[in-house]
Amino acid sequence: MMIRFFAVVERDLLKFKRNPVVLAMSILMPVIYLVILGNSFQGKLTDLPVAVVNQDPGPYAKRILENLRAIQAGPRTFSLLGMSDQGEAVKGVKEGRYKAAIIIPPDFSKRVALSARPEVGLFLDNPDNISAETIRNLFGAAILSMRSEYVPIRENAGEAHLRDINLFPKVDYYQSLVPGVVIMAIFLGTLTTGVFNLVMDRFLGIEESYLLTPLTRAHIVSGLVASGLSITTGIASLILVVSMLITGIPLSRALGQILPLFLVIVLATLCLLSLMFVILGRAGHPRIVGVLSGFLNVILFFPSGAVYPIASFPGWLKAFAKINPEAYAVDALKAILFRNAGLAGVSGDIAFLAVFTAVTLTFSILAFKRTL
Repeated sequence: MMIRFFAVVERDLLKFKRNPVVLAMSILMPVIYLVILGNSFQGKLTDLPVAVVNQDPGPYAKRILENLRAIQAGPRTFSLLGMSDQGEAVKGVKEGRYKAAIIIPPDFSKRVALSARPEVGLFLDNPDNISAETIRNLFGAAILSMRSEYVPIRENAGEAHLRDINLFPKVDYYQSLVPGVVIMAIFLGTLTTGVFNLVMDRFLGIEESYLLTPLTRAHIVSGLVASGLSITTGIASLILVVSMLITGIPLSRALGQILPLFLVIVLATLCLLSLMFVILGRAGHPRIVGVLSGFLNVILFFPSGAVYPIASFPGWLKAFAKINPEAYAVDALKAILFRNAGLAGVSGDIAFLAVFTAVTLTFSILAFKRTL
């Protein structure tokens, strides 16, 4: 009886021996999860680009700038970029190049001296509400401490005020998750189509039928990618519409930006389908796909900026985000949905996704094994 029992145990252990990747990932994945997740949430925001237009040569404007530079030199929450053109600074915020623009009017110091309700303008990229709220609070504190040589008994007309202006329609945190949900749907779609079908065919022995046909490696890979693209694009589009309805985002935004939205979804799908072929194209067992799926989801999704700003990541994770296709797809979807950006506004993201797709698809075709 015990001999039979140990025979079953031995056979099952030999399975793991023949699949060292599964065993290695079982050990490494919890550690990698800890590192990635631990650095993707609630990190300290650093180096947020902020445009500063100071039109006042007076002493109080200088004190505000000194307070802001102290924050820049200390916690390094933001990086100040001096500019002279107010219109160009606000345009930069609208295009997503700056997280905010602060405008100090030419009569600010004079109004402080005359107790004539001086105000400073702050234009915010409010779709990124975590960064926007952080900047709003820090700038408000910098202005309130402008006259720190005394503490007034009560607020008076000479107290400086920060007039913050949201350049875009209000976006709450619930709505800001919609681009990430769409990318998650694309990721899951690429796992259940494309290379997964190839691995399953290989496991069942069906792939051998390909070898009896004149199909080339390019035919097989591109055909499976195209099939996965049609299914995943439909799923992602449906998820986008449903998510907008649930979170209260007007569908008119999507209807007015159908072309850029569709292009980003298609390119993001092609990127992930091609990447899956590069990583899993030679896998011989569906179990490997199952093990790697959770790992790939963590290292691609959470550092994409879908849940928490990339500016809060440590340097090494920021570097990874620069080559993470999901980060560019999330950025493009946020710009289209929340900043009403057109094709020109997301051209950089689209260019990266297109190049990434071309490189990974070419490599996946070259690496594909058309033999037993």
